[in-house]
Amino acid sequence: MYKVEHYTDVIAIDLHYAVEIMLKSFLAYENKQILKTHNLIELHSHIIDFIDFDENEKDMLRLITTYHIKESYPTLHRRLPPREEIYTVLNFTNELFNKVCMLLNISSDEIKNL
Repeated sequence: MYKVEHYTDVIAIDLHYAVEIMLKSFLAYENKQILKTHNLIELHSHIIDFIDFDENEKDMLRLITTYHIKESYPTLHRRLPPREEIYTVLNFTNELFNKVCMLLNISSDEIKNL
């Protein structure tokens, strides 16, 4: 969808869920309660012993948190994130994926091939 320049709002929602699941994976790995929150900064506060972020990365978590929606689908008047913003968030999410896999000793190639 990114390559054909469509639906940056949907891409943003999917990116939010991807980051949320990655952060929650640390809780699952330790067999801890999975928090019922979509706030990525709040999630980070519970996993700081596993992964820490610098201020720029925390700003990215704050931005990505704004992508979460309560509806099943984006509404008509929802803000479409600019393409450049989505590109930056895509890169952040990819780097986070690789970092999480390394920290949890998981093969990123194995995950990508599922």
